[in-house]
Amino acid sequence: MAKKQTSYVCTECGADYRKWMGQCIQCGAWNTVSEFRESRAPVKSAARSGFTGQRAQIQSLEDVELVDLPRTSTLSPEFDRVLGGGIVPGSVVLIGGHPGAGKSTLLLQTTCRLAERHKILYVTGEESIQQIAMRARRLQLNSHGMQVMSETDVETVLDTAREQQPNILVIDSIQVMHVAELQSAPGSVAQVREAAAALTRFAKQSGVALLIVGHVTKDGSLAGPKVLEHMIDASIMLEGNEDSRFRTLRAIKNRFGAVNELGVFAMMETGLKDVKNPSAIFLNREGHTAAGSVVTVAWEGTRPLLVEIQALVDQGFGAAPRRLAIGSDPQRLALLLAVLHRHGGLHVGDQDVFINVVGGVKIAETSADLAVLMAISSSFKDRAAPSDWVVFGEVGLSGEIRPVSSGQERVVEAAKHGFTKAIVPKSNTPKKAPEGMQVIGVSRLQEALELL
Repeated sequence: MAKKQTSYVCTECGADYRKWMGQCIQCGAWNTVSEFRESRAPVKSAARSGFTGQRAQIQSLEDVELVDLPRTSTLSPEFDRVLGGGIVPGSVVLIGGHPGAGKSTLLLQTTCRLAERHKILYVTGEESIQQIAMRARRLQLNSHGMQVMSETDVETVLDTAREQQPNILVIDSIQVMHVAELQSAPGSVAQVREAAAALTRFAKQSGVALLIVGHVTKDGSLAGPKVLEHMIDASIMLEGNEDSRFRTLRAIKNRFGAVNELGVFAMMETGLKDVKNPSAIFLNREGHTAAGSVVTVAWEGTRPLLVEIQALVDQGFGAAPRRLAIGSDPQRLALLLAVLHRHGGLHVGDQDVFINVVGGVKIAETSADLAVLMAISSSFKDRAAPSDWVVFGEVGLSGEIRPVSSGQERVVEAAKHGFTKAIVPKSNTPKKAPEGMQVIGVSRLQEALELL
């Protein structure tokens, strides 16, 4: 008889504990650690587990023959960009996102396009086959050659995949898959861990590309155990606001491409469409330019992206002024305000300060520091910056403007969109500015603020 083991797992982040706790140490949530019992899976036979009895050979690293990884294009330039050039055979890609973001839509339209030249097996555990067919018809997709299966048992899925031998296997989603040997419910930490391990092992042994849909928690992180992100080759998140038709696909982890690579899609009636020029979307500055608006150039993965940063500084009436940053780090905002007071001569300690990155883009790098401070200064003095200015640079604690990576490429991208003046760190000043653009290099914060 299988021996049962008692575990205490957080239902929010999936952290595992040996005893019950009132608060989860990992995510800080209260009353989310619950007890569940699971029976250890019995040892499978060698034939069932795929073990051939051959010992792995040891090889010198310098003798390993290097070959280019063949990639399968998804026929979507934005999707290929995030993946690093396409789907690698035998790779495991996890696609996460909030409900309704378009994860299933993205995978369905991608696999329907690839089904004309590749063998696809789409396994759905959340929807029926009829629902998948209705969505394909609504999106006006060519479903000829598309193989669909409705199943949640992992062993049945693997047996079918060994029989059909597809080039690409889609699992929608990993949270509903279950291993029969485990007594816990689908979606639990043990089920997600074992199901993902079995599917990943099959993908590596057979060379089948595996695309997995994953759920997220209320804070936007991937649901399930943290080991899930370590097993897979690429983890990408599909994000988007409910009031916006644009979706961003960002690579969180990628063994075959750049991390933080960004792809932009537009949700249309016929599905997700690639946005060829994302900067044009985030720079919708028609009409009069108001105070507190500054354009910066962020570096997303392998390409520059022009975004607009808006700041609003208003008299605070509470005991403590409010500090709110949407699309940027709130902790860094407090740091920049202290630098602005000490080295910029601008005191906003009694003011409410609000920062917003237009378009729902999240900027994690420090190249937007100078643009944020100039936007705050513009709003505080009620003096609008010219609409043809672009600003980027990192601000140090002593008020110096530090250089950023790929400065030349950022200036060239701004020139393509009609900007005529760029305020950049002095070390990023190009030897020859693009035609029609004036590049001004600054080394101190005070120099940049005086330009306003």
